[in-house]
Amino acid sequence: MSELVPLHNEPKKPAGAFVDAATLADGATLEADVVVIGSGAGGAVVACELQRAGFDVIVLEEGGHHTRADFKMREDINYPMLYQESGARATKDLGMTILQGRAVGGSTVVNWTTSFRTPPRVYEHWKKAHAVGEISIADLSPHWDAVEERLHVEKVPYEQTNRNNRVLFDGATALGLQVDTTRRNVKRCMQSGYCGMGCPVDAKQSMLVTYLPDAVERGARVVSRCRVDKLVVAGGSVGKAECSVIGDDGYNTSGKRVTVRARRFVLAAGGIGSPSILIRSGLGGGMVGRRTFLHPVHGVFAHYKDPIEPYYGAPQSVASHAHAERGDDPGLFYEAAPMHPMLAAVATAGFGAVHRQLMEKLPYVAAHIALAIDGFHPSEEGGTVTVRPSGAPLLDYQTPLRIRQALREGVKWLAKINFAAGAEEVGFGEFPMLMLRSDRDLSLFDHYDMGKQPLFSAHVMGGCKMGDDPKSSVVRSKDLRHHTVENLHIVDGSVFPTSLGVNPQESIYGLARLVASRLVQSWKA
Repeated sequence: MSELVPLHNEPKKPAGAFVDAATLADGATLEADVVVIGSGAGGAVVACELQRAGFDVIVLEEGGHHTRADFKMREDINYPMLYQESGARATKDLGMTILQGRAVGGSTVVNWTTSFRTPPRVYEHWKKAHAVGEISIADLSPHWDAVEERLHVEKVPYEQTNRNNRVLFDGATALGLQVDTTRRNVKRCMQSGYCGMGCPVDAKQSMLVTYLPDAVERGARVVSRCRVDKLVVAGGSVGKAECSVIGDDGYNTSGKRVTVRARRFVLAAGGIGSPSILIRSGLGGGMVGRRTFLHPVHGVFAHYKDPIEPYYGAPQSVASHAHAERGDDPGLFYEAAPMHPMLAAVATAGFGAVHRQLMEKLPYVAAHIALAIDGFHPSEEGGTVTVRPSGAPLLDYQTPLRIRQALREGVKWLAKINFAAGAEEVGFGEFPMLMLRSDRDLSLFDHYDMGKQPLFSAHVMGGCKMGDDPKSSVVRSKDLRHHTVENLHIVDGSVFPTSLGVNPQESIYGLARLVASRLVQSWKA
């Protein structure tokens, strides 16, 4: 292979560093071989692999650079610090809350460490229904192997599950349902239970403590508090990114501007961020922002005689995919969810004394969720990302009736699971809440209006669909290059044509590493 030709005739490339954009001069211009927009599961892996191959890489991240010293295990501190819109991001109709990370490391800083490879049936479906070629499970497997080794992904022993997860395991087992412990990307985990607020001991092997430091050590620059307003395209190529610097409050712009130039650009801002940047850059239309899927979530809480303490221990260490394939009906999978005081208060129905009485039982609560697998039926077209007049993203997702009906079945099964595990009562829904005393009360679900139930999601997928038909996709499969912009690649969960049926982080890691390897080979050839 030929030697890499630098973008500029500099005697030496800049030293790697984490840089706060606020320290840059107003109007500053940065230059590199490759600009990666977004520092989460896709952006961090791509940046590291490209820097390792000799390219000069700059990573741009809208969120701040926070470390374990900032992770106080306080919801009132860490939700505003680490989540999009302080954890209150929602769909256009406010019917679904969307939890997404906003920090150096992206959502990997706040996720619950659950690590699944993409099920083979998903890529088989994409190949048949969405013209996804030149990517297979066999292609991805060695990259998953490498990622799992770097991130210390290991299966959780049953003995290390907390009671919130264990009753899910025990109840499913008693009913003869498939269930297993999960694999987690942790190292020397102290079981604090506060994964969702940033790991206070760096046990979670997020991008913050793995691939991003690896990239910086090799010379990459990671610029935080730098919002990409638009990509400037001329002659079928991106020439520069125009950026705003985020102020000290972490959200509003300071008024300072930064320009970043490069030969090549990788967009990795996630299922909402990536399409919104394309739209602001005049690259909307077609499939941009369309087919956005969320794994819509509903759940139940169950009261037990003995303490559960759902706020301690690994938040998610058990999952059941017993109902992931249900023919023409949407698939479902079941997991546990941690319940810290603020999250529990928001999720608990009722007002006044009723709400207080339920909150007083928090130490005895088990919380379990059903996640719907959306996007596989031809009628499920997902949501649509647009931008507000301010440029901020807006997601319109109308939950199909068939998804709500599937979630009804899911929460019924969660009630059965908890009663099989010994729960004294199971609660569901908004005010007035259903409170079931035994599985003989399950028929109450059949008459409950699922349409008024608020949902939530932590898995945003789609919006920049990959495929080899330009009319029905945004990027081509082989290397995730934009169909019409020759030096722009999109490498994140936005390229998935449907949801996955598993927590998405490892699917993104493996795809990003595979694509990075192909880009290195192509660009150096």
